Amino acid sequence: MTPVLLAEQVSVRYGGVQALADVDLEVGEGQLVGLIGPNGAGKTTFIDAVTGFARARGRIELDGRSIAGLAPDVRARHGLARTWQSAELFDELTVQENLAVATGRPGLWQTAKELVAGRPAPRRSVERALRLLELEPLAGARPDELTQGQRKLVGVARAVAADARVICLDEPAAGLDTAESEALGRRLRQLVDAGTSLLLVDHDMGLVLGVCDHVVVLDFGRVIARGTPEEVRRDQRVVEAYLGSAAAEAAA
Repeated sequence: MTPVLLAEQVSVRYGGVQALADVDLEVGEGQLVGLIGPNGAGKTTFIDAVTGFARARGRIELDGRSIAGLAPDVRARHGLARTWQSAELFDELTVQENLAVATGRPGLWQTAKELVAGRPAPRRSVERALRLLELEPLAGARPDELTQGQRKLVGVARAVAADARVICLDEPAAGLDTAESEALGRRLRQLVDAGTSLLLVDHDMGLVLGVCDHVVVLDFGRVIARGTPEEVRRDQRVVEAYLGSAAAEAAA
């Protein structure tokens, strides 16, 4: 079966620094893949590379079609979305309107039409995103009325509303407490079960190892391990590079 997102031999160099070196990663249909590693391992650089925000060498395909060399907005139109570490939302818009912005690419005629007739009813994809992320009660709220956890969920919902085939999540649990992280994990599994493939980068090991189907581990820009969460948890290379003594005790 052709993976939804395929990256082979992806490398990124910044001057004399090799940020990524020949990284291979696949995200299958309806699969939640985790990408972990210590600070500076190249996790965000990998997301930047596959989504077009960093110049990269290697093979990058979406649904069997090469997207290497395409601009970020073109990749997004093909169905590859991402979130950012900081949940940047339009504070003057409601949650529902923030999602609607992600669905439209209005031209001059559409803009003029909305000025005369008012904003159209929410698209079905917006309603679906609100439902899947359990944000319907907050649809009319503004971002400054939300908790940090809710703002992160809106960022994910915005990518869902754009009808993405794959969403790359860059540290969605950063700044969340344990309860918020657990709630995020439940919603991510709901997204995957509903057919959206996800690539999750996060430092919250409880979240990553608890919800992912497959995990890839980076260290100094190279893949050092891959497998199921249980296999990765017990891999001595991962314990030494990243997870530390707590993981070693848990694997004992």
